[in-house]
Amino acid sequence: MEKIRVYCTNNRHYYDVDPGSTLKMLLGIMEHDWDNMTVLAAYVNHDLKELGFQLYMASTVHFVTYKDADGRRCYKRSLNFLCQKVIHDLFPDRTLCFDYNLPNGQYGELRMREDFSKTIPMTEAELKAVNDKMWYLVKKDVPFIKKKRTNSSANALFLSNGQKSKARLNESGGEYFVTLYYLDGYGDCFYGPMVFSTGDLDRWSIKRYSDGFCLQSPEPESPYDLPPQRYQKKLAEIFEEYSNWCNVLGVRDIATANEVIGEGLGKMAISLCEALHEKKYALIADMIGERRKDVKLVLVAGPSSSGKTTTSKRLALQMKILGLNPVVLGMDDYFVDRELTPKDEKGEYNFESIYALNMDMLNDHLNKLFNGEEVTLPKFDFTTGKNSLTGPSIRLKENDVLIMEGIHALNPILTEKIADEKKFKVYASALTSLSIDENNHISTTDTRMLRRMVRDNAFRGYTAEDTINRWPSVTAGERKNIFPYQENADIMFNSSLLYELPMLKYYAEPLLRRISPMSPAYAESLRLINFLSRIVALTPEEQTAIPPTSVMREFIGGSAFNY
Repeated sequence: MEKIRVYCTNNRHYYDVDPGSTLKMLLGIMEHDWDNMTVLAAYVNHDLKELGFQLYMASTVHFVTYKDADGRRCYKRSLNFLCQKVIHDLFPDRTLCFDYNLPNGQYGELRMREDFSKTIPMTEAELKAVNDKMWYLVKKDVPFIKKKRTNSSANALFLSNGQKSKARLNESGGEYFVTLYYLDGYGDCFYGPMVFSTGDLDRWSIKRYSDGFCLQSPEPESPYDLPPQRYQKKLAEIFEEYSNWCNVLGVRDIATANEVIGEGLGKMAISLCEALHEKKYALIADMIGERRKDVKLVLVAGPSSSGKTTTSKRLALQMKILGLNPVVLGMDDYFVDRELTPKDEKGEYNFESIYALNMDMLNDHLNKLFNGEEVTLPKFDFTTGKNSLTGPSIRLKENDVLIMEGIHALNPILTEKIADEKKFKVYASALTSLSIDENNHISTTDTRMLRRMVRDNAFRGYTAEDTINRWPSVTAGERKNIFPYQENADIMFNSSLLYELPMLKYYAEPLLRRISPMSPAYAESLRLINFLSRIVALTPEEQTAIPPTSVMREFIGGSAFNY
């Protein structure tokens, strides 16, 4: 039998293997140092595959571990599946729901199979039973088995699992065959490859959290260790608020969102979502107004594409209604001269470091303004990399309130010389708890990347490929500079809107389809296309209902604000 040639990019070697050889078999004949990490999956010609995938033609292969984003997703999908299998065995009258991502894990809870709106709080004894059986199956090293099933047989399986939303979404998908995975006789669909067997799932923990639990796996920066568990009250409250909004609109997952749009109610959904946002902006402005005697500085922080700029501008409008006069202070104008900018481990300028800002000058200017003095503001020239005091001169009047937005706004070091009572801190992010179905949540990070992709293409001259390739460094900076300080906020604003994924699909999907199969971004584009394929897009006519002050206009254009 003629061999087929496979090139492995990990060690830059060629291998001749028999047709039908699996990736697991190829891995077995390789000599490569994986840095004590388990290989979890592989790209075959830039398309992510499980290790049981069979090779029948010449291919380029790249194996991934937990250090890779797709490796982490593969690990977490498999861990979720293991947890669901155990829940199904131990509590057959309940259905597991993974609602959203926490800073240190995934939040899951049990709901009544016959009444999915009813959450059943877990006891410590029940959680211990789940933990013990999960570890039992890990030690048993049970394989994940991939099978193709007809749409109708897959739907029957989902309904037997108590997954009505997944069945509705699958039925509307129009595919004849569905890819399922089985673990020890239990089957389900998780929209992506699994690890080879449960023995690969060797780093995780499950702990009580609210009425459910937090299923933890290692963080990207520390793939060998589990993060400490932290209960973040404000973050939990904002997810609960979003869930309440979902209930108001009658939308909890992609299936029900598709039904709303399919019934011609897209414009109504947009109007309701925007009304809820307006109510929240007004509430935040009222909180500032109640402290008007003390508050002189409103700080707005948030990760990339969280809508913090629009949040600042919408808050400014609401503050004006209360008789306050918001004055915007540009944080970027406080950059130090470029040669004084700190460098990263690669020796490149780290503009995301808080020490790239002249904090002494910023605090001095703020205190002078609060004391009634006139200050000449700096102006940073991004072309020359020089800072100079050539900005406008300002003096605060009685009802003036400064607004500053930026990634470091909630870091106490930034304004450490400013009295706390003078500051009001807002954290903005797109924290969706909308799910694909009962046990597959939608990543907040994916939503923000799609936002940025659309905006970068429309207004900054970057392709979708550019955005995908830059995203890992963006999220690494967020984990270091933004997320640790989000609980410092006086209030959190959730810029997510239930109609935004149907809107983003209209703009992002064509951009993703332009990415070449030879691009390093191709595998990620396929994953996002696959995700968006389940969503019904808003039409251009329906999008006319998006008001010019909406946060969505920051990304698609047509805003009443200047950015």
